[in-house]
Amino acid sequence: MLRSHALAAIAGLTVLAGCRSLSNEVVVYVSEDQVFSEPVLKDFEKETGIRVKAVFDTEEAKSTGVMNRLIAEKDNPRADVYWANDPIRAELLRQKGIAAAYVSPNAAGIPDHFKDPQGYWTGFSARARLLVVNPAAKAKPASILAYTDPAWKAKSVIANPLFGTTTAQVAALFTVWGDGKAKAFLDSLKRNGVKVSTSNGESADLVASGEFEFALVDSDDGFSRAKQGKAVEIVYPDQQEGGIGCLIVPNAVVPIHGGPNGANAKRLIDYLLSTETERKLAFSDAAQIPLHAGVETPPLVPRIEKLRTMKVSYSDVARKMQEIQPILEKWARE
Repeated sequence: MLRSHALAAIAGLTVLAGCRSLSNEVVVYVSEDQVFSEPVLKDFEKETGIRVKAVFDTEEAKSTGVMNRLIAEKDNPRADVYWANDPIRAELLRQKGIAAAYVSPNAAGIPDHFKDPQGYWTGFSARARLLVVNPAAKAKPASILAYTDPAWKAKSVIANPLFGTTTAQVAALFTVWGDGKAKAFLDSLKRNGVKVSTSNGESADLVASGEFEFALVDSDDGFSRAKQGKAVEIVYPDQQEGGIGCLIVPNAVVPIHGGPNGANAKRLIDYLLSTETERKLAFSDAAQIPLHAGVETPPLVPRIEKLRTMKVSYSDVARKMQEIQPILEKWARE
């Protein structure tokens, strides 16, 4: 009798396990703004019939909430996919052993430096770091080195480099220029009277108001002000022959190691990496730049093949961001 009950219990567990593997859902943690990401996920539901359970970062968490949740759940993963709004967080999850490897067929057209070679994360639909310039400025800066030019003394603004994409920008400069030149650049910002703002959005608004002549911001900050008819012009920095190019900050999709719905995770990843998803995000208010060449974009959004982009290793940038925190904290205090 006991043996029969044991066999029945085993059979029941087998059925439950089978049901779980055949689940018609996928769990995705999302750092990209909900207003931009949720419509894409709803389209995926409609087109595939797979129910999406999404957990979005709050504005207060500033893109770290769901990442910290993934780290806390490492030994008992509940998410299948992480949609990061930059590759730095994706790379940190790879380094912590939380990401799984999956090379989507839709990743083939994405340039190699925008993805992990083993498929632990893949970039798509990017922001560019660009200059917004007030039209009344007598000269138009063409490089981020304009920040150190005495001609623009006390006329420029930059978001606090302790936070967000400005941290990534500084870390990228450390990897491209080396520590010595990058530290000298930071020191020159102080000497040249550069205003430090609280965010890229505030920087863009200070330029639009005419209080400052230019700022380095994310492309969505510049595009949104331009669409609103505010007084800003867009300049992609360092596009000259031999220039370092503008930093590109892609979204990144990460398969989660041990996630409960592996097959559906792959379908969602394939969908996010499709040219159609990139087209949708280009025409949305996010105005993101497709990483596949030849994808249709609205007039304001450039094609990636038309830009000189900064060639960086995002894994190196992720490590450098952690390494330079004491330097940035000291810089901010002085």
